Amino acid sequence: MRRLSDPDLSVPTETSFIQEMGKLLGAVLNSDDPLGFTALRGPDKRAGSSAASRGAAGQAPAPAAAPAEPPEDLDKLLEELDSLVGLTQIKKDVRSLINLIKVRKLRQAEELKVPELSLHMVFTGNPGTGKTTVARLLARLYRSIGVLSTGTLLEVDRAGLVAGYVGQTALKTMEAVKKARGGILFVDEAYSLVPDGTGTNDFGQEAISTILKAMEDMREELVVIVAGYPEPMERFIESNPGLESRFGKYFHFEDYNGAELMDIFRLQCRKNQYVPDEEAEKFCVDMFNEMYENRDENFGNARDVRNIFERAVTNQANRLAEIEKPTKEDLMKLIKDDIVGPPEDDEKAAEEKPEEEKKEA
Repeated sequence: MRRLSDPDLSVPTETSFIQEMGKLLGAVLNSDDPLGFTALRGPDKRAGSSAASRGAAGQAPAPAAAPAEPPEDLDKLLEELDSLVGLTQIKKDVRSLINLIKVRKLRQAEELKVPELSLHMVFTGNPGTGKTTVARLLARLYRSIGVLSTGTLLEVDRAGLVAGYVGQTALKTMEAVKKARGGILFVDEAYSLVPDGTGTNDFGQEAISTILKAMEDMREELVVIVAGYPEPMERFIESNPGLESRFGKYFHFEDYNGAELMDIFRLQCRKNQYVPDEEAEKFCVDMFNEMYENRDENFGNARDVRNIFERAVTNQANRLAEIEKPTKEDLMKLIKDDIVGPPEDDEKAAEEKPEEEKKEA
């Protein structure tokens, strides 16, 4: 071929080009790829070739994917579970579930029969009771014992699953399912997919049907947890015949009592290096006990505690701004007034009231 084009081999660039084309043609003829797409992407791509090391068009090769981190130690994860405030029954339930899965895997290794087990769960409880925290930890536990490959948690709600037009919801829901693959799909306030609990024609039903199919088709790669208030969640499960059979475990998260709320507040302080003084400590104990005893449907549990802590930190900062050189102890200490808040608003209201009454007169 070379001599037909250049008998004397007198044009080096032309000869070089023909030689390269000959190699490509040979690769195509000897390749398992009948159309030769692999060979036609460029010069020899086999491992170890100089062309492959340079990458396409002389560019640097794409960086290799980072190796996956090894699974976390199971005992350390269980210690982390035990360190959570309260949740006594939840901790027992999670440990029991982990033990069941471990023994199932041992039986499977010995080729013994194992009963059917659904790892999909229903979490019921008021806001701030630790549902998301436990779900996230459970995903890591599942990866540690080889049930899930990534151990990640994807949290979604109605807005993350439901679209505004027919047919789009299934696509949007499947996108969430794909992102959660290898981990847990956590659907918060799942009953919002069936707003009035009647199972009427709503795009939310399309999301439910898509999730149910994914739970069956991806049973080895996906765990679904639906969560929300107890009574609405009961109606949600009853809204679709397939839901009750898919979810095998029900975990109920009790409200935190006054002592547990105080423990959560102390934990927030320790993590962020704040120290309530004696008066502030006593005030908080009484306040959290009263909050628990007088709780209503708006009770936020740990969320309320976090809000109180963040407000105290803000009030402390405003107080210390008036001090020229606060000490380290000053920067760490929280006093009762930081917890209660500044009295200026109440004083201002008291001052303005007579003036308003005077105007009315």
